[in-house]
Amino acid sequence: MIADPLPGERAVTGAFDIVRFRRTIASRHHSVAGPLCLPKFQENWVYAVTLRPFLSLAAGGALAFCVLGCGDGSDDALPAEMTTQAAPDLEEKPDRPAGMAWIPGGEFAMGSEDSLARLNERPVHRVRLAGFWMDARQVTNEQFARFVEATGYVTVAERVPDWEEMKTQLPPGTPKPADDLLVAGSMVFVGSDGPVDLANMGNFWRWTPGACWRRPAGPGSDLAGKSDLPVVQVAWEDARAYAEWAGKRLPTEAEWEFAARGGRDGARYAWGEEFRPAGAAMANTWTGEFPYRNTADDGFDGLAPVGRFAPNGYGLYDMAGNAWDWCDDEYRPDLHMLFADEAVCGDPAALLAAIRPPNAPPAAVLERVVKGGSFLCHASYCASYRPSARRGLPADTGMSHVSFRCVQPASAEFPPLLRQTLKP
Repeated sequence: MIADPLPGERAVTGAFDIVRFRRTIASRHHSVAGPLCLPKFQENWVYAVTLRPFLSLAAGGALAFCVLGCGDGSDDALPAEMTTQAAPDLEEKPDRPAGMAWIPGGEFAMGSEDSLARLNERPVHRVRLAGFWMDARQVTNEQFARFVEATGYVTVAERVPDWEEMKTQLPPGTPKPADDLLVAGSMVFVGSDGPVDLANMGNFWRWTPGACWRRPAGPGSDLAGKSDLPVVQVAWEDARAYAEWAGKRLPTEAEWEFAARGGRDGARYAWGEEFRPAGAAMANTWTGEFPYRNTADDGFDGLAPVGRFAPNGYGLYDMAGNAWDWCDDEYRPDLHMLFADEAVCGDPAALLAAIRPPNAPPAAVLERVVKGGSFLCHASYCASYRPSARRGLPADTGMSHVSFRCVQPASAEFPPLLRQTLKP
């Protein structure tokens, strides 16, 4: 099972005691004509179409959605061909942007064949990237507040859903929800009082009117004493708006995974092979029994301030656990299969964008990639604190454990995505 209500390969149905739930509601198939990088691009292109609006459900109503099955948390050895490389020496560059770390260009094995790897991480394929800068830490509440103060930006979770917009994404004749349901809000993790059916996400997640980045747990919560926590309850659109304001952009999935590995190509974790080397906690994850008892053995029973755990080989903090990071890419469960026959590719995001069909859904309703796992990940339930782990999340959805960080290209000589496809 997975601790997060995110889509994947296996459909489950749960009874929810919430009224509304922002969720993926349909899958549409669009044919892509003609090969581009490899023949598999001719297969159907699958989009999970999401709504900024929400499904209105009666209490106890059933809602079907998809989740990915999790590994069992075992520590089986990595395949022999995926050896760990020593982390490179970090060279201070004179033009280093404030708060960013230099990620040298190179080639790496994207994905995993590890026993913990899910189908959407397989098979491994090689990717070549140019160098870039990445925020050493996730964007904090304090930083996001400065952005909002400077621009007056209103996040998706703070906006009242527009029925006229909603109905364009719903089947004809869908009745309008009651006005008291069309209110701003977001998804909040609430846990449970004891063991529960983990297939029913409504047992520990709640759609909460009024929840947003300012009130991450809903009405009555605030950011007092939380200025250095990663900002959460931000949708993909919000993250992109911040990045543009900061003169940066969101990382592609390949950039994020390459950076997270810190020079340890093929390693299970960003720091090596053992989850807790010599018993040391390397990331903020769930300890105890999910979702009702967190022992805080790693020092935290919820979000941690950014940078509290050791950085990886590139000087990046919290590339595992604490909060997921938004990536710029559209999510495709079959991404790795598409590139399986290639000896080496440029950034898959650029290649996929180049063949995006003209009848594809608008960007606002697509699922986007999130990486890194969160403080809700536990070995018995979700092992997503690995560099190769990947999920798709509706672009309009903010949650208690989803944040972001930004990247900046080394130069403006080529558009950021195009540069990644150019071989030296």
